[in-house]
Amino acid sequence: MELKVIVNPVDGPGPGKRLLSNLFYGCGYNFYRCERQLPADDELIRGKLRQLLEDCRSHLRALEAEFRREHRVLPDRDYAFLSPAAVVTAQALLRAQRDLEAMETAVRTAEVPETSRIHRRQREERGALASLVAVDGEVLLALVTLRDAIARLEDGPAAAAVMPDLLRASDFSALWSRREALLWGESGN
Repeated sequence: MELKVIVNPVDGPGPGKRLLSNLFYGCGYNFYRCERQLPADDELIRGKLRQLLEDCRSHLRALEAEFRREHRVLPDRDYAFLSPAAVVTAQALLRAQRDLEAMETAVRTAEVPETSRIHRRQREERGALASLVAVDGEVLLALVTLRDAIARLEDGPAAAAVMPDLLRASDFSALWSRREALLWGESGN
């Protein structure tokens, strides 16, 4: 997956830029300022990441509900009457949902670029924005791959067996740490 940066034609020299600058900045609008573009793009990407993680959790919830029906366990009851293997499966499904929820929380509560150091460095280090786009692309690809793998799971025991490997393979923690380090002005590579 390749993310492309769209060049704003208003940023070029000429009478068109001056006219549009007067129209937008003269009226108090700042739609074309790069300082506003980065937070908007960041919110768009994080919204997509949250949706992918919610899709994963939703599918696992459905598998857990099906597992409960098959084993006649009510949602508000514990697993005391299940076989040890069924208890392991149920706990693994719940643990995977909690892990996905923690990932979603990390995405939701992430620092907005406008308030981080990347905003101040933007003019000095144009490569920082390209690095952020690249890391966001990696995170997006990892979560799409994770969502697609989870969507192929057809039952609770199968999901419980492979979820730790799928979460580990997504490498979300490492990718998200790289993104946070980049936003805070540390090494983004």
